[in-house]
Amino acid sequence: MLGIRTRRPPPFGGIHIDDDKDIQVHRPEEASRSSLWSEGRLLLRDLVFALMIAALVVVFVVQPVKVEGTSMLPRLHDGERIFVNKLIYYDEYRWAPKVDRGDIVVFLSPAEPGLYVVKRIMGIPGDRIHLRDGVVYRNGEKLVEPYVQHKGPVFYDPYRDNFPAVPPSEAYNVSPDWQLLMRSHVEGDDIVIPKDGYFGMGDNRDVSLDSRYWGFIPKENVIGRPMFVYWSFNTPPDQYRHTDFSERIGFLVHVVIHFFDETRWRRTLQVVQ
Repeated sequence: MLGIRTRRPPPFGGIHIDDDKDIQVHRPEEASRSSLWSEGRLLLRDLVFALMIAALVVVFVVQPVKVEGTSMLPRLHDGERIFVNKLIYYDEYRWAPKVDRGDIVVFLSPAEPGLYVVKRIMGIPGDRIHLRDGVVYRNGEKLVEPYVQHKGPVFYDPYRDNFPAVPPSEAYNVSPDWQLLMRSHVEGDDIVIPKDGYFGMGDNRDVSLDSRYWGFIPKENVIGRPMFVYWSFNTPPDQYRHTDFSERIGFLVHVVIHFFDETRWRRTLQVVQ
């Protein structure tokens, strides 16, 4: 009007944002999107880091293992999940603990590849072992074993109870390889444990398939020592032998349905000694 041009007031009162370069303009929507993306990246980074730490722990420190069978009753039940300490034994270092008589150890089965087995060490390299009427003698001395239970089959098994005096055979469920190898380690009434192995047996002595049936435990097969039970579930006998896909799926469904009523809650976090 009348040739006079009027200037619109700046959006910030009497100051325009271009007047001062130090003025910061806050745009809430953009800030929110940036914050979410930043939080997402941090969460992903922490998750990857946690998975890496967990993988390192499983590889070098502890390992979860499932107990298969009833040979270690009453200390370990069939179907229990345990954590194994993998740092306990280092045979190549003099200062490190060594596998000793009476230790409960987890190892890879020399008879069934990929199967984890739990047994008690009865003999270390150089020991002489034999059984008479179910009683263990080590280096000529009768062992007192308060941890052993005899609740197995009522039938008499001469090979099981009088090892190695009774010759091995398939009739006693002895592995073919051990039938051939065993006699080379027998001296007199005893079997002598070699320098690179151990002799292991189960506490549930009458049903345990152990070194009497498949031979020595190679040193390199030893994984570690059980620490504690982290989950215990009622499992049918010899469930681990049911390897068919349909059988595994069926048992998995059973576990989901009966998780609460068939979990042995009293055994959770029980230390293995």
